[in-house]
Amino acid sequence: MSTQAHRLSITQLASCDDCAVLRITGELDRGGEELFMGTLGACVDAGHRHLVLDTTALSFCDSRGLNCLLAMRWLLQRRGGKLLLAGAGRRLTELLSRTGSTELIPSHRTVGLALGELPESHRPVWPPATPAREA
Repeated sequence: MSTQAHRLSITQLASCDDCAVLRITGELDRGGEELFMGTLGACVDAGHRHLVLDTTALSFCDSRGLNCLLAMRWLLQRRGGKLLLAGAGRRLTELLSRTGSTELIPSHRTVGLALGELPESHRPVWPPATPAREA
């Protein structure tokens, strides 16, 4: 499943009861804020306490995008879950580092490594056996 607005696209790559893996493509800024929060909020409402965001195709993230990530991290933490990033590029890594957010939002080189931070019973099958769906 995939949704798109502005210059942001979100695609669900895999999921299980507790966790969803989503690919974030494009620009996470004011223009994509509503789509990002709405789509990820719907995942949380569906019962996913852990979200892994594949950010390899995220080309831009500003302070509004960072606020979205921090808000989602707060929501998941309140539900006993985690927000994990995978494949963060240089710019996103620098933004997280400059703002002291690296300790709040763990970042891993790959989705597989990010999923390894979760108990096995909370992880979806990775890599997925079925094609990606629009979120």
